[in-house]
Amino acid sequence: MSLHPTLQPYADAWTHSIDAISELVQPLVEGEWNRRTPCPAWSVRDVVSHVIGLECEMLGDPRPIHTLPRDLFHVTNEHQRYMEMQVDVRRHHTGPEMTSELEYTIIRRNRQLRNESRDPGTKVRGPLGTEPTLEEAMRNRAFDVWVHEQDLRAALGRPGNLDSPGAQVTRDLLLAALPKVVAKDARVPPGSAVVIDVHGPVEFLRTVRVDEEGRGSIDGAPSLGPVVSLTLDWETYVRLACGRVTADMVADRIKAEGDAELTAAILLAFAVTP
Repeated sequence: MSLHPTLQPYADAWTHSIDAISELVQPLVEGEWNRRTPCPAWSVRDVVSHVIGLECEMLGDPRPIHTLPRDLFHVTNEHQRYMEMQVDVRRHHTGPEMTSELEYTIIRRNRQLRNESRDPGTKVRGPLGTEPTLEEAMRNRAFDVWVHEQDLRAALGRPGNLDSPGAQVTRDLLLAALPKVVAKDARVPPGSAVVIDVHGPVEFLRTVRVDEEGRGSIDGAPSLGPVVSLTLDWETYVRLACGRVTADMVADRIKAEGDAELTAAILLAFAVTP
């Protein structure tokens, strides 16, 4: 195996989730492909199309030449337009066409990973002309396929893998976004601390501290007298942070203590995926 050790956890997490997605959709009958998922405006078919499309881009395939319909009201910005292209081009594909393309794409990506010898810092092609490092791109793919695996599980009534390797990658990626959520987006005052206590299949307690210059940082040490404390389960944390629900929709699963106005501001800014 030529894969750099830094990249191996992301490859393992991606493999675990992509195989789970394949297993979930293989037996679906035609009507089940149209079920709504928690991912806003996307069906099971749409989510799988998105996964296929971005994996094809990791392979270096050209993007489809396709004009989006004008009536896609959930597409409101350039990022959404970019992501929707790979989805809309497959909207009329049958179930067997979807599973065949997914399987072929997985085979190609597995071959690519087996032969991957580049350094983690190598710049690669990313969405909208960005150039992430190979490490960033692989981490993002591991995160993306795990989150979409959970979307499919919710739509199909097949819960599971909330503590899988992809869940660990997702935890780290979402935690890295918390300082910005608290300090910049929610504007928690300088000199304050916010505690997030998550329980369930993935457990952690983190304190986000805002320094005197208004910059946020995160650590595992508890804080005495935080301005806000939030306690919630892992699944709810993920659904909030990935924009699948609003705080109002899961209020019964969140225990909040402290400043009510700051609590509302943090929860309003909690979604960190575009």
